[in-house]
Amino acid sequence: MTNVKLQVAHQVPGRVRMKIPSAKGNPELLEQMKQTLSVIPGIEEVIVNPATGSLVLHYDTDQHDEFHGHLKHHTGGHHPPPPSNEIDALASKIQQEAEFLAENSHAARVVVDFFKQVDAQIKTGSHNTIDLKIVLAVGIASFTILEVGANAATPVWVTLAMFGLNHLIEANRPEGADPDETDETATANAPA
Repeated sequence: MTNVKLQVAHQVPGRVRMKIPSAKGNPELLEQMKQTLSVIPGIEEVIVNPATGSLVLHYDTDQHDEFHGHLKHHTGGHHPPPPSNEIDALASKIQQEAEFLAENSHAARVVVDFFKQVDAQIKTGSHNTIDLKIVLAVGIASFTILEVGANAATPVWVTLAMFGLNHLIEANRPEGADPDETDETATANAPA
């Protein structure tokens, strides 16, 4: 099976769809691959489609890491594991969309290659602890905080202080006193 070229067309936790160009119109090869992949721990179902030359693997998400370790072994390591959280899933989807656009446009290819290069430089400079998606997230959050903080009419601490002072005044008001009545009495008894 290591001689067969596999392409991961789509993956989310619990489901992987693989395209096998050489299996298009070849149900025997797909059935052989189905039998081989069905023994992987965590596999719940393998669906083959000879018309498209694809396999869909449904697996138990509780065995996510074990499943992908075995799948990597069975396929010769031809696929990356799916994203394990929503941020990675979104980044993966954006990357797939960018690659699709780059295949059909020279300008898109230049932009995609530029950002790949920037990402590689960030990873190299940080010894693979930081990547472009982290830098972008921190940058957007910092920009938002600075912009909102600089343009806010009333800072949060002032709002909280006013709220606290208002409750302190209400707590020290005599029982049964109407706030409007207390203000009028104070005004009437004030020295002229």
